[in-house]
Amino acid sequence: MGVPHVLSDSGSMRSPQSIGSLRFRYGIKSLLPRGAVVRIRQAIAQRKLTSVQDVWPILESAGAPPAEWTGWPEGRQFAFVISHDVDTQRGLDRCLQLADLEERLGFRSAFYFVPTGRYEVSKALRDELVCRGFEVGVHGLCHDWHTFTSCRVFEERAPRINQYLKEWGAVGFRAPSMIRNLDWIRELDVEYDASTFDTDPFEPQPEGMGTIFPFWVDGHGSRSGYVELPYTLPQDHTLFVLLKAGSSDVWKRKLDWIAIKGGMAMLDTHPDYMTFDSDLHGIDTYPVDRYQEILEHIVTKYSGRCWSVLPREMARFWKKCPKRTRPHSKKRICMMAYSFYDNDNRIMRYAEALAGRGDSVDVITLRGDGRPQHGNINGVNVNRIQRRLRDEKGQISYLFRIMRFWVKSSVVLAWNHLKSPYDLIHVHSVPDFEVFAAWLPKLMGAKVILDIHDLVPEFYASKFQVKHKTLVFRLLVWLERVSARFADHVIAANDIWFGTLTSRSVPVKKCSVFVNYLDLKLFFRRPRTRTDDKFIIVYPGGLQWHQGVDVAIKAFVRIIDQIPNAEFHVYGGGPEKENLKHLVEELNLQNQVILKGVYPLLEIPEIMANADLGVVPKRAESFGNEAYSTKILEYMSQGVPVVVSRTKIDTHYFDDSVVQFFDSGNAQELANAVVLVAQDEGVRSRLIQKGFEYVNRYSWDFKKKEYLDLVDTLIG
Repeated sequence: MGVPHVLSDSGSMRSPQSIGSLRFRYGIKSLLPRGAVVRIRQAIAQRKLTSVQDVWPILESAGAPPAEWTGWPEGRQFAFVISHDVDTQRGLDRCLQLADLEERLGFRSAFYFVPTGRYEVSKALRDELVCRGFEVGVHGLCHDWHTFTSCRVFEERAPRINQYLKEWGAVGFRAPSMIRNLDWIRELDVEYDASTFDTDPFEPQPEGMGTIFPFWVDGHGSRSGYVELPYTLPQDHTLFVLLKAGSSDVWKRKLDWIAIKGGMAMLDTHPDYMTFDSDLHGIDTYPVDRYQEILEHIVTKYSGRCWSVLPREMARFWKKCPKRTRPHSKKRICMMAYSFYDNDNRIMRYAEALAGRGDSVDVITLRGDGRPQHGNINGVNVNRIQRRLRDEKGQISYLFRIMRFWVKSSVVLAWNHLKSPYDLIHVHSVPDFEVFAAWLPKLMGAKVILDIHDLVPEFYASKFQVKHKTLVFRLLVWLERVSARFADHVIAANDIWFGTLTSRSVPVKKCSVFVNYLDLKLFFRRPRTRTDDKFIIVYPGGLQWHQGVDVAIKAFVRIIDQIPNAEFHVYGGGPEKENLKHLVEELNLQNQVILKGVYPLLEIPEIMANADLGVVPKRAESFGNEAYSTKILEYMSQGVPVVVSRTKIDTHYFDDSVVQFFDSGNAQELANAVVLVAQDEGVRSRLIQKGFEYVNRYSWDFKKKEYLDLVDTLIG
């Protein structure tokens, strides 16, 4: 049959963490009485309800119609499809009563039966339903979760499932408990599958398709493909048994929303849980009146506007439409960083790229002053677990704070993963060993990326003046090596560091380069709103020694001699802030050099747009010599010329046509470069124009797909 052992496409069962979770879940379930299982699931579902209200029962993004969508037959506003999963003998005994109810109201539906194990479905029952205009489908082979969690089991069961499909004259399939793999289902002789949903976080395999429309799943080899029909109204068991809803109002609200969006309202119910007049009510049942309410709601409100069809009719209609292939399958991804998310455009760019395509993205990060512990920024869930002041003076205090974050992030990540497993953990250094906080997700099958923003041995040596030949430096290199080995993939922040990493810590094939490209959605061109006659020079960023801000301040003594109206605005925080403050006072520059503090990243583009010149005064020593500065691109995006120190990394990526270089650490050279750019209109115009061209060539838009492909390849 050739079923692939590596699952890659949407609807795939995540392995092995999902399999392990299912084994644990169903193992416990088999040991407990039915009533206890229901009560436990009720408690879990009702607790989860508060955290999923933004995605259930309505996922707003799922309402987007497919490209080139022309509408339903006869100009109907929306489509309505009814299906029933018959799980037990109790459900089998109620099928004809349910069919009678639907006939009275003018509806027909599909009944999916389990061929083996729990009951025996007679040919007479199947024939009667078909003769009355209903449809019969296959609901797995037996009602368990094993079929799609093992290649071996699926290959054993698929021929028998196909046998029942042929014997029953069925063209539709639904997997028990919605545990499915859309690629494997291509091996079944079906016209459609109905094992997915638009959004349902209460399911054991909770990844939804994110659409209220059918879609096409391509075939392979001799297989021609099939139509996927996601159910789009909440399941009755979830709604009435687990959440104990007292009416069909949730169904009505969701259906009215689907009608507005013009989608497909597909309902999946279970006669097993419905009680009719003569039935006794139990903990896992609900009165059939609630099902009748939704049917009457459609008859009353949408008469003549609803296209009510069987699933097979929907599949045949959709097959004739232009092939609209499956949407992106939502992944769960966690980013971890010992930094401030709100001010880190690199992490923000990754996270928003994933969230923008529909993935669920959590970020575990530091908490700055005035920031809430939890929040959502552009679709990214941000969890700020630890405060940090950038005032570390010694190695011990620095290490203590990092270790504290490692412990806390390990606990938070493990807890989140146990509640709802992640597919990928993207860890941002510094430090490298933060990657080991992902030990539990990795043990359970999640993939791990280590993103090395800064080379830790060189960074540490620069911060605390540690020699490269010392034991501490060699220990940090060893830690870099074992951290890279633990990760499934390593990202280097620039080509120079790629060479260093691949020479000492990680194989070339396991490492990629992602320079801190600019995201033009954030750094689009802002209008200048300043009207004064000052000449404003800005620096936004960390205040560490290697950044060389003190060199720029010393240069300002010379700058104001030739540009009296000049001011230097410094935005940021860090261990050098107090030293810089004393330097400003010592040079009597309090009126010209203004230390502004830390500003949110979202405000930086406007600050730059109102500047006359930007400076990047890094020291060309060890770490600073090879640390790429995104500030250069940020200045360029706002039409601000840039004066940059001549470092190994910046001369690698830039030349004299786009930036004005000066010799690193030389305050006089820096002052001369600033005065030249300020007073020579030709130089200014050239730098601005060439800067715009450079940014347009090297923006995040050109690299984003490569990152998303890397994520999908690792998860796949």
